[in-house]
Amino acid sequence: MQRRQFLFTLSGIAAFCATRSYAGVLAGGDKVTVMQFSDDGKSLGHANLSKVSKDAEWKRTLSPLAYDVTRKQGTERAFSQPGYDRHEPGLYRCVCCDNSLFDAKTKFDSGTGWPSFWQPIAAENVHEIADHMFGITRTEVRCALCDAHLGHVFNDGPQPTGLRYCMNTVAMRFVPLRKS
Repeated sequence: MQRRQFLFTLSGIAAFCATRSYAGVLAGGDKVTVMQFSDDGKSLGHANLSKVSKDAEWKRTLSPLAYDVTRKQGTERAFSQPGYDRHEPGLYRCVCCDNSLFDAKTKFDSGTGWPSFWQPIAAENVHEIADHMFGITRTEVRCALCDAHLGHVFNDGPQPTGLRYCMNTVAMRFVPLRKS
């Protein structure tokens, strides 16, 4: 085997393993621990759930853009989707599996044309993996429950974290805060 083929194969194996080695995965491999939240933003505690995988249903139920973004690692055009600049209280849930992802309290206007947050609602509800597409290294953010591609995280956000979770609008469903 030539050195180039060996390195290519090795990097592919490493990338595959990286996608499987994120916080929250249980030893069973098909289970994940996430923090559940009610629509009014109250924590319902941790739950050990089976990974969600229903590609045929997602292809039927998601818009073509949402399917491309969440299942094929696409990206919507900046400023193109209604709601990218929403600022009312509420939660952002995964459009594929309804996992709680972000609280609107952590949203900020990054000027990028995509919803941006300085932290997820619970660290275990998302996972981050190295993304080497386009010849640059970025950190991809995925839903921990169904592996939906959500966007990327960058180190140019506001305090207190200094992070900018730059998400695709179509990858999330906004749930307005319901008064109890």
